[in-house]
Amino acid sequence: MVACSGDDDPTGPAPSTDPTASTAAALTAVTRTTPRADGPPADLATELTGGTGVFIGSPTPADLEPAGYVQHEYAAAGTATSYRADGELTEDGRWTFTPDASAPYRTRVLVRRPAQTERFSGTVVVEWLNVSGGVDADPEWTSLQEEITRRGDIWVGVSAQRIGVLGGPVLVTAPGSEGIAGRGLTALDPARYGSLTHPGDGFAFDIYTQVARAIVAGAGLDGAKPAIVIAAGESQSAAALVTYINGVQPLTRLFDGFFVHSRGAAGLPLVAADQAADLAGALQGRPTVLRTDLDAPILDAQTESDLLGVLNSYRARQPDTDRFRLWEVAGTAHADAHLLGPNAAAMRCGAPINNGPMHVVAKAGLRALTIWITTGQAPDAAPRIEVTPGEGPQIRRDADGIAVGGVRTPPVDVPTAALSGEPGPDPSVLCLLLGSAKPLPAGRLAELYADRASYQQRYDAAAERTIRAGYALPEDRAALATFAQPDAIG
Repeated sequence: MVACSGDDDPTGPAPSTDPTASTAAALTAVTRTTPRADGPPADLATELTGGTGVFIGSPTPADLEPAGYVQHEYAAAGTATSYRADGELTEDGRWTFTPDASAPYRTRVLVRRPAQTERFSGTVVVEWLNVSGGVDADPEWTSLQEEITRRGDIWVGVSAQRIGVLGGPVLVTAPGSEGIAGRGLTALDPARYGSLTHPGDGFAFDIYTQVARAIVAGAGLDGAKPAIVIAAGESQSAAALVTYINGVQPLTRLFDGFFVHSRGAAGLPLVAADQAADLAGALQGRPTVLRTDLDAPILDAQTESDLLGVLNSYRARQPDTDRFRLWEVAGTAHADAHLLGPNAAAMRCGAPINNGPMHVVAKAGLRALTIWITTGQAPDAAPRIEVTPGEGPQIRRDADGIAVGGVRTPPVDVPTAALSGEPGPDPSVLCLLLGSAKPLPAGRLAELYADRASYQQRYDAAAERTIRAGYALPEDRAALATFAQPDAIG
């Protein structure tokens, strides 16, 4: 589960020739109509060194050198403010927050950037690191890293929540986390992280703001000057972004856009000092949509299993607007083989876990959001996964058990297995999030495909449709090709 990596600076490859990448000087957030509010930035003057190196709870270490990237880790220090809600937290997301208490903090910020500053695209993606497994993890980096590095974006990971820094409850037990989950950075490596402290998740939203404010000013970026700053978060971190968008962004106006990935129906709750937010309780809380009366565009990417599973985001499904797009991706799961990396083989959920291309769609989503922010051109509205109405809604499925509607990918439209958000029979929380990939019977494959050549022809055509629709990037054509399974055809 854990990746530790050093801070060496490679020379890196030649500057990117990606014709779609923009220079920092050319970028601007054309969707912004109001300036950022003034406020204190985090102090990022101290670089963290020593101990056993950078800690991040990721099964797959960040392979930065081939991409021409370097990694630096900083202590982020300051005095953060918590918030209280004025009035009810209504389902329309039009919340009003007021500053409440204040407390000092000293947390961790991880920066991955081009070794050659001239390669910087001008875009910074600020990920709210995920703590559901009891340690700081970077699932958005895992999904988006190819898009980030080929365009020359900077990625910043923020240890925004108390659990990642000081330890606390573990919501999902992940393979490989034995002995480390729930301990926090300060206990895992006191030589490197012993000076860190966190006043509680009620202050996490302002900590995130202050770090992003410092990044906007160029702190920790070796002279790079950001043009646009995008907030990103997956799962529990997406729930945090729900609360941030609805209550904090109206006060700070800090971010130029939001990439919300696998949110639940409710936002992360506001809590008192020294407390960790109760995500498990929040999942059963009052649903809320994302407010769309602000400048910053929002792209909400949801997996199939997010709709009616543990997260039940269907309760907060909302229409597209001039500032909101929802992508529901058929045949995908909240976590999958790509996210688990080498740990995927250890899962025993009673059925093969989902191995679909959600990360390919996510990269296209980040590109679409960046284009939206910088040109004003919103992506086309995406079809929704079909759900039967009523008190017990169900996803509508075809004869093979594959969801109908939604964003489509080649292994869903030209299947050799039933990719699904439906889990295997194991009732553990992790298995409930992993979906399934059940091979189709040989007889069914014979009905669908005359031979391997016809299968491959149909698969390649489906890949082109997905790319033309904007749900996969031309640069990821080869990645889509790896999901083809011609050997399954007799």
